[in-house]
Amino acid sequence: MGLAAAGFPRLAGLPAAYLSKQLHDLKQGGSREHPVMKGIADALGDDEIQALATTLAAMPAPKPVALSRVATPRSPGETLAVRGAWERNIPECVTCHGPAGSGVGEAFPPLQGQGEMYLSNQLRAWQLGTRRNDPNDLMGHIAKSLSEEEIRSVSQFFATLGQAGGQP
Repeated sequence: MGLAAAGFPRLAGLPAAYLSKQLHDLKQGGSREHPVMKGIADALGDDEIQALATTLAAMPAPKPVALSRVATPRSPGETLAVRGAWERNIPECVTCHGPAGSGVGEAFPPLQGQGEMYLSNQLRAWQLGTRRNDPNDLMGHIAKSLSEEEIRSVSQFFATLGQAGGQP
């Protein structure tokens, strides 16, 4: 579920609490901005948001693939994913988002299996301040420290992780 080519996220299997929070944040405005999704969220009542979140969470998600740490990462994106850039206070993505970016609870959604355009757009939204609904502005700080090339590379890394021709 989702349409990677259009930049739409995969929602199937995401935690219901995460999905509900995102819809409520869009509805309330201020911490997450998206003109199309704002209109959709505004049209939903609390019970509908909960029902939608529960339904999407129950849908099967792609099975996460294991991520092996290699001696020499093959791309800047893989370096950020598994090693971070600690000299710039950027932790590796897997520290918060779990093994292979498979997601941890309601605060740290899966990165693996999301489209490259969606991931890049979210990182840019944190850079620009149009998305500010993460714990302690962790992603805001990280995104503002990334170059455009790093955004593209880390997004591509997680989007292709486990796919034929992609990362291991």
